[in-house]
This record gives sequence, structure tokens and C-alpha cells, in this order.
Amino acid sequence: MPLLGRRASLAGTALLAAAGMIATVAAGCRDGAGAAPKITTTARAGVAPVPPKEGAYFGAWVPPEGTGRPPASGSPSARPSAPGASSGPASASPSGRDAGKPGMAPVVGFESRLGRRLDIVQSYRSWKGDFPGDLEKSVADGNRYLLLTWGGADTRKIVQGEYDDLIAKRARAVKALGKPVFLRWSRDMDRASAGKRVHSPQDFVAAWKHLREVFKREKVDNVAWVWCPTARGFGGADAGSFYPGDDQVDWICADAEPGADYDYRDLSEAVKLFMQWARKHKKPIMIAEFGVPKSYGPRRAEWLREAAKTLQDPQVKAVVYFNSDEQAENARDKRRAYSVNGDKHAMSALRELATTPYFNPRNLPVTSGG
Repeated sequence: MPLLGRRASLAGTALLAAAGMIATVAAGCRDGAGAAPKITTTARAGVAPVPPKEGAYFGAWVPPEGTGRPPASGSPSARPSAPGASSGPASASPSGRDAGKPGMAPVVGFESRLGRRLDIVQSYRSWKGDFPGDLEKSVADGNRYLLLTWGGADTRKIVQGEYDDLIAKRARAVKALGKPVFLRWSRDMDRASAGKRVHSPQDFVAAWKHLREVFKREKVDNVAWVWCPTARGFGGADAGSFYPGDDQVDWICADAEPGADYDYRDLSEAVKLFMQWARKHKKPIMIAEFGVPKSYGPRRAEWLREAAKTLQDPQVKAVVYFNSDEQAENARDKRRAYSVNGDKHAMSALRELATTPYFNPRNLPVTSGG
């Protein structure tokens, strides 16, 4: 090769190497913890939910009542909607035909405003609450994944076998759905308020393993196990100490509301320490509860657009918007109210996020919304 050609070749190689280095650094600069690891999961593809090859699933929690106001219990309601209830027009939705299914009218109303069908629909059930109910059955009957958030119980009683019959019954019920299910048991176990039933990280891990063992005995293989503390727990508290291990968890998750003690806080700040911790584990990440407070007012749309950038991370494989005001202590509490219903600009920004190709890995039909 002539000298000039050789020099050009070497220069080209150097440029390619530099570009690769820049890309690698850029991938790790989002949280300062290096590039995302190669993702692995123990869930069975085609049977249990597995991560998309590219991008991230988009889902939401839509309150059954369709109003998002705090239920009497002060926690997410598990009551199914009446079949005829609606929180918005369904005719324009790509899934409008599902509006008549039990429990689905509020979900389809939200989808019609969003301009696309959800990949994931979340439901909440208490520890002793019966499931599947109308909503879970309707979700399983369609082309959406069910994210079943199941309440916790006294970890020591679980390990002692006191609840084995109940666990086995629930395991059989999930198996009978016959569709892939995300199971998020005892979320936010790191909160101080959960201390009386969780007892300690060691007790929690033992209970988690016991739960999985019962499901294994019942031959349940359509479940992906989602471990989900608070993102805040990776700051002052040691949320990572509750982790059962890579062989026990399919998805690593965090609940990541910005926090009512901040006047304004980007999602990138809320998840920073959690993401740094998650980089050490070859697991797909789910952000199962994130939302922009109404107290942010005209900056809500800006917050959501910045959140969309933060969430386009190669390890983040599912995001679930908390479209509800039920955590608010009262109607004046705007710092814990996250519903975008009635907020034209915030709804538009959330629609931009949800219809971005990165968050539509199944290439679902998109409409203008509204």
C-alpha cells in the first residue's frame, strides 16, 4: 500500500477508535457509573415477560375509578371499575374495542388521550386480597402485559410457612391466567413504615426466596419477578441490602417520584444513585412508579421531556407512569398528585414520551390522541 494510503487508513482507524471511546463514555455519563451491563434474565421467553431487544415498554397505573382521588384506605385501590365506567373517550383509541371489558374503561380512556395502547397495565392487590380480579383477567385477555403489584406481609410468618396455603392459591391463580405476568411483591420494602412487617433485610430476602419456592412447587413459569424498593432508598438508607440476588430476581425496579420535599427535582437526580447500584447487576431495569407533581405547574411538560431523555438508557427496559393523585393527603396537596388528566401541556409531553419509538418497541399503532 502506498505511504499516503497507509496514513489515511491509520487516520481512519484512529478516528473510529476515538468515536467508539466517545460513545462508550457518553453511555456511562448519564449516571457516572459506566456503560450498562449485558442484560440477563431467568424468565422463560414466550412464557414470562422478557425485556425488549431495543427500547423499553411503556405502561401506566390508571386508578379504577378514573378520577385519581385518594381512596378511603389511602393506598392504591384494588376495586374493579364498573363495565360502563369511563374516564375519557374510547372511540379514538387504538384499543377502543376493549373499553367494554370489565375494569378496562379507565385504562382505554387514558390510552385514547395518550394516542397508543399501553404495553403494561399495573394493578394493585393487598396481601390477602383475592386475585385475579376483573382488571387482571381483562388485561390477560388482550395484548398488554400485566404488572401485578402484590402487597407484603410479615416476613417471618412467611418463612415459617404460616401463609403457604394462601401463597399456593395465588400462585395457581397467576398460572391459570395463562399469560406473561410481571409480579412485583412487597414493593418499597426499604421504607421505615414497612419495618414492622419486613423486620430486616435478611428476613425480607428469606421471605422472597420462600415465596419463589412455593411458586416453583406449583410449577408457575409465566411470572417475571420484579424487585422494587424506592429510588430514594439508595441514598440515606441501604435499599440494596434487601436484594435477594441475581439468581432470585428477573427485573430490578425502583419507585422514583421526585419527592414531596423538593420544590423541583429532575428524574435524573431522583434515580441517579439507584442507577449506579443497578449497573453492577446484569438485569433489566423497570421504573415502576414515576410521575411529575402538579406543584411543578407550567414546568411539568419540561420535566417530562427531560425524563424521556433520562429513561432512554440501554438498561432501562420498562417504564410505568403513575397517573394518579391518590397519594395526595388532600385536594390541596399538589406535591403528591401526579395525574396529567386535564393538564393539556403535561398530557402532550407524556404523549411525546410514550410515542417515541424507544418507548414503543412493539411498534404499536399511534394516533394523535386527545
